[in-house]
Amino acid sequence: MPFLLFLKRLFPHDTSGAATQRDAYNHGDAVPPVSPALFRDQEHERIEENMRVINEDSAVKRSHKSAAREVREAAERSLKHLHILQRGRCPQCGDPLRQHLFISVCDSCGWASWSTPKKNGVKVHLVQGGDPVTGDAAYVVKNGVTVVRRGEFVFARLPHGAVSWIEYVWTEAEMRERERGMRERLIIDCGWCGKETDPESDGFHLVQVAFGTTQERYCLCSDECYEAFRKMYPSRIHRDCYDRDCDDCDLCLKRYQSESTGIRTLPKDFLKVNSGSSRK
Repeated sequence: MPFLLFLKRLFPHDTSGAATQRDAYNHGDAVPPVSPALFRDQEHERIEENMRVINEDSAVKRSHKSAAREVREAAERSLKHLHILQRGRCPQCGDPLRQHLFISVCDSCGWASWSTPKKNGVKVHLVQGGDPVTGDAAYVVKNGVTVVRRGEFVFARLPHGAVSWIEYVWTEAEMRERERGMRERLIIDCGWCGKETDPESDGFHLVQVAFGTTQERYCLCSDECYEAFRKMYPSRIHRDCYDRDCDDCDLCLKRYQSESTGIRTLPKDFLKVNSGSSRK
C-alpha cells in the first residue's frame, strides 16, 4: 500500500479537466479543433470562396453607406441653397437678388437662375450665321460646350465659340399660362384684414411705403382695406409714398424696385388701374 500511494503521488492522474471538456463536446457547448491538414482541396476552395463573398459584402455595405452619406450631404446643401433663395439672397455670394417671377439675378457676382419654355423650345444661333439649331432645350455644359436636346436624344453638340446666342421661344399663350399658374400658387394675405387676396380681382392693391427708413410692401384685398390702411398708417408728409413713384424717390432704403417685371411691377400696375377706375 505505501508503494501504491507513492506511485499516485509521483504520477497524479487528474481527470477533471478531460471529463469537463468531454462533457462540453457531448453537449455541444464547444467544438473540438480540427487540423487544417484534414481538409480536402474542395473544402479549402469553399472556405476561400466564402471569405471572398464576405469581404465583397462588407465592401458593398461600406460603399452603400458612403453613397448614402454623400446623398444626405448633397440634400442638405440643396436645402440650404433653397432657404437662401427664399430669403432673397444669392446662394453664391450672399448679396440681395434682383428677383422676378421667372428669373433671379445677382448684380454683385452675376449668378442667375431662370425658367425656360416647355412647348416651343430654343433656337441656337451660330457665329457663322445660317439657320439656327432648334431643339426642345439647350444646355451649356463643361468647357462652354452647348448640347441641344430633342425629345430624349442629344441632337447637336456645339463647341465653345461656335454659338452666338440662344433664343428661348416663348409664345404669348404659354407666358400667360405660366404667369397664371405662378400666381395661383402664391398665397398673399391682406395687410389689413388678414384674408387671402386675389391679384386678379378688382380692388386689389399692392403698396410700397416707408414708415421709417426702410421700404415695406403690403397687399390689400379691396378698396375698403386700402383706404382703412391709409387712414391708419399715413406716410410721412415729405415722402407721400402712396402717390409718389418709387423710381423717382431716394428718401428711404429700397427693398423693392418697381422697374422689375413680374411680381415686382404688380404694385404700380394695380395702383394705376384701380386708381384710374376709382376716379371714373
